[in-house]
Amino acid sequence: MPAVRTEISEIVTGLGMLGFPDIERALAVRPRSFLNVGPAEYDVLDAAWTDGGHEDLFDKAWTNGVTFAESTDGLRGRPPWSLEWKGNHRPPGYEQIPADLRVDHVYLVSCKYGSNILTNSSPANLFVRLLGDRIDDGSDWFAAVAPESYQSFYERCRQEVGGNLPASVDDLTADDRHRLRSELPRRLGGELGNAYRDFSHRVATTSASEWMAAIGTKRQQEAMLWRLLRLQAAPYFVLGEAADHSAIRYRVATPWDFRIRYQFLGFDAWGDETAQQPVVRWAARARDRESDMSVEVEGHVEVRWSHGRFNHAPEAKVYLDTPHHEVPGYFPLDHTPSVPSGTLRLWDDAP
Repeated sequence: MPAVRTEISEIVTGLGMLGFPDIERALAVRPRSFLNVGPAEYDVLDAAWTDGGHEDLFDKAWTNGVTFAESTDGLRGRPPWSLEWKGNHRPPGYEQIPADLRVDHVYLVSCKYGSNILTNSSPANLFVRLLGDRIDDGSDWFAAVAPESYQSFYERCRQEVGGNLPASVDDLTADDRHRLRSELPRRLGGELGNAYRDFSHRVATTSASEWMAAIGTKRQQEAMLWRLLRLQAAPYFVLGEAADHSAIRYRVATPWDFRIRYQFLGFDAWGDETAQQPVVRWAARARDRESDMSVEVEGHVEVRWSHGRFNHAPEAKVYLDTPHHEVPGYFPLDHTPSVPSGTLRLWDDAP
């Protein structure tokens, strides 16, 4: 079952699109046109609203929904005929568009609150398969790109923990990995810290080299940028707030739109040798054809174990460092209401 914050951020964003005068009225009516939202979900929202503690999230989600309903880039002041919540649905494969709401079977809306993460995949899926497929081949990325420094770091960890651990990092069992995670200190200092930094830098630099080798042509680099920014064949909208708590409301363009507006100039990736963990920095440049100015988008990838040191397979979390409103291909919603605020008509409001 989704966490209460997820239900608030997604369902209340949808309720804000329906033209109710306020949150209390929307929760009281429980509109039937909001598909996949039933009594259980409304009970959760009612309790969260009554108990307090989530007032800021309720307000931001509601405001985002109202803004989308009134914006000329969104519903242009008309109530939606159909509103669907994705809820617990999980696709069988990799879903390219991260939609949480579907409006009138056309508008896809992603509700993104408090995170600048673009995507999370295995390192091989990002650096080798370029986010084209999600395949779990069971390989250890750290052993593949930094075998010597990986083994050296493990040997230091083995000395730190003591006891009966295998000599090779390749021979660790699930119990061994759990023990290392539990018994290693949170902060790694001295020789142990030095070994971890050497390991991190090797993973970062080799991962960046593998990535750049896989996207050797300019066309491949442009396609990689589209996948990182999650530009797809159909446009969709993102409503929410960034990690710095600023509101984000924008339309995600298609590669077709990107090519019309921008001229792609280049993409680069490199290992960050100042970071305290394996980090790959990336940046792309394009020329805005309308302003004839160069624009840049930057981000980074954290390559790390998914559940603590040595525990579970490594993951590659891709972060966006450039503010959303400055990203080429992300077009902020028009904030000018197409109708006066509060004048939307309702299809299913109770008398």
